[in-house]
Amino acid sequence: MAKMPALIIKFAARFPRPNPPPEGEGANESLRDLYVYWCCFMSVVLNFKSHLSELFAQALREVAPELSKNGSGQTEILIERPKLATHGDYACSLAMQLAKPLRKAPRDIAQALIAALPESDVIEKLEIAGAGFINVFVTTAAKQHVVHGVLQAGAGYGHSHLGAGRKVGVEFVSANPTGPLHVGHGRGAAVGDCLCSVLHAAGWNVTREFYYNDAGVQIDNLTRSVQLRCMGIAPDHPDWPEAGYRGDYIADVANAYLARETVDADDQHVQGSGDVNDAEAIRHFAVAYLRREQDLDLRAFGVNFDVYSLESALYTDGKVKETVDRLIASGHTYEQDDALWLRTTAFGDDKDRVMRKSDGTYTYFVPDVAYHLDKWRRGFTRVINEQGADHHSTITRVRAGLQALDAGIPQGWPDYVLHQMVTVLKNGEEVKISKRAGSYVTLRDLIDEVGCDATRYFLAARHPDSQLVFDIDLAKSKSNDNPVYYIQYAHARISAVLAQWGGERPALLQADVGLLDSEYETALLQRLIDYPQVIENAALELAPHLVAFYLKELAADFHSYYNASRFLVDDAAVKLARLALIAAAAQVIHNGLALLGVGAPERM
Repeated sequence: MAKMPALIIKFAARFPRPNPPPEGEGANESLRDLYVYWCCFMSVVLNFKSHLSELFAQALREVAPELSKNGSGQTEILIERPKLATHGDYACSLAMQLAKPLRKAPRDIAQALIAALPESDVIEKLEIAGAGFINVFVTTAAKQHVVHGVLQAGAGYGHSHLGAGRKVGVEFVSANPTGPLHVGHGRGAAVGDCLCSVLHAAGWNVTREFYYNDAGVQIDNLTRSVQLRCMGIAPDHPDWPEAGYRGDYIADVANAYLARETVDADDQHVQGSGDVNDAEAIRHFAVAYLRREQDLDLRAFGVNFDVYSLESALYTDGKVKETVDRLIASGHTYEQDDALWLRTTAFGDDKDRVMRKSDGTYTYFVPDVAYHLDKWRRGFTRVINEQGADHHSTITRVRAGLQALDAGIPQGWPDYVLHQMVTVLKNGEEVKISKRAGSYVTLRDLIDEVGCDATRYFLAARHPDSQLVFDIDLAKSKSNDNPVYYIQYAHARISAVLAQWGGERPALLQADVGLLDSEYETALLQRLIDYPQVIENAALELAPHLVAFYLKELAADFHSYYNASRFLVDDAAVKLARLALIAAAAQVIHNGLALLGVGAPERM
């Protein structure tokens, strides 16, 4: 069986890919499943890292069955890319991991593992290096045949069945409807949406969810601000509340309400009554109006949601009361100082938390617990919340509340991805305000200034936990320093070469990829091979920025190849091989940019 991967690649590369079935209602699910599984199959057989992991797992079962994953132990097999090409294509540190439990020298264990390793025509040779690293050299033929695999898999290359179709709910943005989306919301939108795309590519059944508070103090301040504007009172008036909202958008809401406009948001449908004394009508209209504005901003950003959840519904549907009653019944609450407390210290919190204050109102983490209990009941085996770093303090108490419910929810559920603040620079100076919002830079400001593609890439291209400086001048520049331009230009360059060639794409599948043996071609082949593993790592680590990093490296490999080589050469076989290689590179660039929500232009 171990010899099969390269043979499968050769066979599958010449086996017609199923056509993608139509999306939407009435779609043939059997055809959809066939297409998805075919793409996953191609990505798996082309994922050399996974193949090597399985080979070493088999060797481990021979050398130390008691430490294999099928035994009592849980030894993780790490396959890494060496920093130096002279150290091989991959390196395995398993021998050093086994040294202590087996009480043997790592190099001796490495020898035993190599002896027990099943044959594979993917492996050219194995070397033991240093204290006991096993360096793996992949055959040139196996690398070369990735070209056919990529061209056949097309948009499905990189997809896998890692998630096995399990349900995952990803909540992101979740902005309260009190104003336009700011750049922090934009970062959450970019990271959250890209994460959803990565998880989908890794085989998860993804639901995108937007949760917001349509009641409370902030909404009260919004209502009062709009009402005052309706009465002709501006923010510079002495009667304007200190916590009132001052942006020009408040005047827009007031004017629309007075004009009795109808507002249709994705989850709100309201008509203004024009009655300046009806605060409740103003509240509903203002929330709907600003939700519509947020929807329009998100649509311009290429972000859509499957589910909208309102905090008020948790109260009106009785879910908050039920949650509180269950927590009391579980015995994890107590009364003190006329307040109801949850004993969160029993679940790892640094102190117990108030659930119901002395005035009878609930603290904000109580509806959060009710909300996540509802998610659990909706069948999500996994839930991920992408939020701002200011939500860090809620993680422990929400998880504690869920554990205290004794509802069978796993510890550490849900997962969180928290993003740090964004600083916007223009002309070397920080930009802090927007004319429309009045006190902050809006997401729409960035989109209007640099375009959707650059905005999405820049906001998603760094680890969410790192501070982000968004340089508008860099994002707009047409230079190699701008990573968006650099990557898109690689795709456009390839498209131009293929257009100049003018041949039919099926001809590329007949290319003799054995002719691809230069250092530039070898580097590009290896980069293409890495792509499925990048997607898998991004999904496992909840780190979509890994895709952005990878695309920069892939673009760099291509540009180096482009500058050093000619493609439309006289030798027909060499020409076809090189064109097939760059067409595969273009496909992977297109696939990766699609995960980031960024376009892959054919002309620039």
